[in-house]
Amino acid sequence: MSQKKIPTLYEWAGGIESIETLFMKFYERVPGDAILGPVFADMPSHHFKTVAHFVSEVLGGPKLYSGDPSHNHSTMVAKHLARHLTDQQRKRWIELLLDTADQLRLPDDPEFRSALIGYLEWGSRIAVLNSATSENPLDESAPMPTWGWGEVKGPYIPPDQDI
Repeated sequence: MSQKKIPTLYEWAGGIESIETLFMKFYERVPGDAILGPVFADMPSHHFKTVAHFVSEVLGGPKLYSGDPSHNHSTMVAKHLARHLTDQQRKRWIELLLDTADQLRLPDDPEFRSALIGYLEWGSRIAVLNSATSENPLDESAPMPTWGWGEVKGPYIPPDQDI
């Protein structure tokens, strides 16, 4: 009996083409959104690709983000510092992104969507936390986050605190 290889979330989503299309279509919708439009008003046109490469890598894809010497987990965190993002903006970001995923017919099986929503919830909440400060909690050697089919390992503890 041969054992089947479980695909990464990146592979299950359809790889780089699907993830780049997801973020391209999502960010095309953002300027017209009353809640998100102001947040992303000054984003460069290639922003979607940067985010797609980061998310692709987190979901088990190739090092398209951290493979660039100017990018690492700390540089992504730095993009959110002192932006004072709100929970309303965070929730809308997830809602619009998932709606775009539905429109593009990305996989909608319960396992994939559970893992994807888990990552989006985790990552967006981290972004809101980091946006409330001007101090980057990560140094350049911090590893990229990775996300798979079941990742929760305990409560969130900020990098500068112990339990």
